[in-house]
Amino acid sequence: MLPVFVVLFLVSYGLMTLLVVEQGRTIDNQRSLIQSLFDDSSKLAQLRMKNQQAQAQAQAGAKAHSQVQTPSTQDKPRANAKHDSIGKLPKPPKPPTDTATMEDERRSVMRI
Repeated sequence: MLPVFVVLFLVSYGLMTLLVVEQGRTIDNQRSLIQSLFDDSSKLAQLRMKNQQAQAQAQAGAKAHSQVQTPSTQDKPRANAKHDSIGKLPKPPKPPTDTATMEDERRSVMRI
């Protein structure tokens, strides 16, 4: 009976060693994948910054070009003082505060 236990003991340690080696490989592969994703993310962030800078320069150039061709708008009174900044949309109206009486049509409420 003792030789059977010794063989089972050696087989179980062999399998455990194989498991540890495979886990090490998996961890190394995940580490390299994370490093690759981090590098890609940093490159993407740099590209976005360059794109934003290019857009800002283009807008500044277009604004300077439009100010040269058109007279200043500072002399004219504003037609709508509510919208101070150009391109900014007005805030949407707030939903009604009494939502207890309103039920969402997408949900079916079951009560027991």
